[in-house]
Amino acid sequence: MSQMITRPDPAPSRLKYRMERLMLTPLFRLLLRFGLPCLATFGAASWWLSVDANRQMVIDTYTDLRMQVESRPEFMVNMMAVDGASDLVAEGIREMLPLEFPISSFDLDLEQMRETVVSLDPVKSARLYVRQGNVLQVDVVERVPVVLWRNDRGLQLLDEDGVLVGPAFLRADWPDLPLIVGDGAQARVSEALDLAAAAGPLSSRLRGFVRMGERRWDVVLDRGQRVLLPEVDGAQALERVIAMDDAVDLLERDLVAVDLRLAHRPTLRMTDGAVQELLRIRSIEAGESSE
Repeated sequence: MSQMITRPDPAPSRLKYRMERLMLTPLFRLLLRFGLPCLATFGAASWWLSVDANRQMVIDTYTDLRMQVESRPEFMVNMMAVDGASDLVAEGIREMLPLEFPISSFDLDLEQMRETVVSLDPVKSARLYVRQGNVLQVDVVERVPVVLWRNDRGLQLLDEDGVLVGPAFLRADWPDLPLIVGDGAQARVSEALDLAAAAGPLSSRLRGFVRMGERRWDVVLDRGQRVLLPEVDGAQALERVIAMDDAVDLLERDLVAVDLRLAHRPTLRMTDGAVQELLRIRSIEAGESSE
């Protein structure tokens, strides 16, 4: 009787078969090749950084490296230059930016410094940057005063937008600037400039412009005379008064005011002496006519 010979089964086991199938999967091979090492590295780094001394060593090393880079000569600012500003404004800028040179450019907050410079009344705009030569450059555009505004705080300078430029201590220091007074006058600087241009022939007698009720302007001349302008087209009304003055010397007469608030009915207000003289003349004329 012949014995049966048992031969090993050449087929792989079920576990081996599944592992071989997994190895044929691209995603599994990618995870095995890259994901597992990354995970092991992340775990080791997390464990190492969980120690306080190791974390502090990393922080100290980073801080030291950063200081070494920031303190390199090419990143150090050695001086500040201010252009476009008057001596007084430039001095104010230097006082408001008390920097101690040399200083690293990484320690300069240029945007915050720009806002500080612009907060000065005379400064309209400013640009700050570090230019070649390790110089902090401050380019300033100053506000140009165009009128004097008298208010409760005294005389102040305003630019064409009605923005405060600074104080004016004496009227004589700004003889070429028109003077405006009254509530809301600072919001109507452009109108005041138009009136000043129209009042050119009266410049030697002009004393200022008064905003009345935040609605209209009065033109103040010497000898206590006033020209009361309407709410609209004030410059044109003033030009008509100047034309009448050229024709008949209107403003050389004994007038207190020329009232143009009603365009269709201008009114002349005379001085008390002129009124009395007019009454006397009329009484004489009336007496002669009765005879």
